[in-house]
Amino acid sequence: MPRKQPTVRQERLGRELRKLREAAGLTAREAARVLGTISVTMSQIESGVAGVSEVRLRRIAAQYACGNAELVDALAEMATDRTRGWWEEYRDVLPSEFLDLAELEHHARFIQVIATAHVPGLLQTEEYARAVFGYWIPPLPDSELELWVAYRMRRQQLLAREDVPYEAVLHESVLRTRVADRATALAQLGELLRQSERPNVALRVIPFEVDGFAGASSSLVYVGGRVAALDTVQRDTPYGSAFVDASAQLGAMRTLFRKVESASLDTKQSRDFIHRLSKEL
Repeated sequence: MPRKQPTVRQERLGRELRKLREAAGLTAREAARVLGTISVTMSQIESGVAGVSEVRLRRIAAQYACGNAELVDALAEMATDRTRGWWEEYRDVLPSEFLDLAELEHHARFIQVIATAHVPGLLQTEEYARAVFGYWIPPLPDSELELWVAYRMRRQQLLAREDVPYEAVLHESVLRTRVADRATALAQLGELLRQSERPNVALRVIPFEVDGFAGASSSLVYVGGRVAALDTVQRDTPYGSAFVDASAQLGAMRTLFRKVESASLDTKQSRDFIHRLSKEL
């Protein structure tokens, strides 16, 4: 049965299969004929509306003469994944992009973040998150606001997984902006210091005084896939989240992260910076 609302991960699988078909110079109709199905089915698979078995996926890859065994294995893993993660409890309750990001994080090989406006969601305290969501227009009803905050807190369990390296580069403006009051700001700085003690978490700060940093609009979340070709970038827009996975754009985002990171303090200097700032407050 066709899916009513495929996830970003399911849509990504379909797009990758379409890329392989196009690279092989086949139309959807020609590929369907070879596989003994119809073009409508191929279109549904390539749009993420319909799933595909591992056997059929490997037949497709062989027909397309895809020589990248690691990519094929990663796609087969995506096709056979039947995980119903904790985020599914919020299906039809929260915006789909919230759930899509949690699913991407669950399967991440690594996560890299640039933050120039707010503390990244995985590092926010409950009060900080409540203040951010509470600023939305139109305002969220109290019951919905608490649901969104609870969801963000649930996402943070990912940081306990030492197999997922997490690196965040924070501009000083993020640390100094009071989204609520002084007590919330102090608690948030303390939380950053606490999380930075995790072996898989690296926090870096870009101070105001650094010369040559013009990346105030560089905020992003870079999620590493099983292979580099399956990486995904999430960026916030005025109209919600956007997920980027075109190879040229991914390359640009990798370059952007390295460029922003090069302007930051190292992890020890960053911890000292955050500690001094908390003393100033």
